[in-house]
Amino acid sequence: MADATRIDKWLWSTRRFKTRSAASTACTGGKVKLNGESAKPASRVKVGDTLGIRRRFHTETVVVVTIIEKRVSAAKAVACFEDLTSPEELDAARRAANDLRPIDPVYARREPGSGRPTKRDRRKLDQLKRPFE
Repeated sequence: MADATRIDKWLWSTRRFKTRSAASTACTGGKVKLNGESAKPASRVKVGDTLGIRRRFHTETVVVVTIIEKRVSAAKAVACFEDLTSPEELDAARRAANDLRPIDPVYARREPGSGRPTKRDRRKLDQLKRPFE
């Protein structure tokens, strides 16, 4: 077992990100902090390091417990880090995410047999699906 590995590889293998390229993009975009400093994808992570992973509504704080380089099952991945994110912060993030759900706008409903949506309708539907992108 190695004593250090690339941060993007570790984030992917511990299932913090779905793909390694997503982990790499997050590092490049400044969304991952390694011991308080911005991390590049090739930054080395070792046991005891603290990572801050900025998500949409909150920041996850994890401490590295084990170094792994290959993706493992979710049950094994949980043992590789200690999550220090406070439950209050997670609850606030869930509430913020729920507040963004639209309340049944008129153009989201379509009458049966009304045909295909127009270009304008499609744009409005797309805005509903991703309001902050």
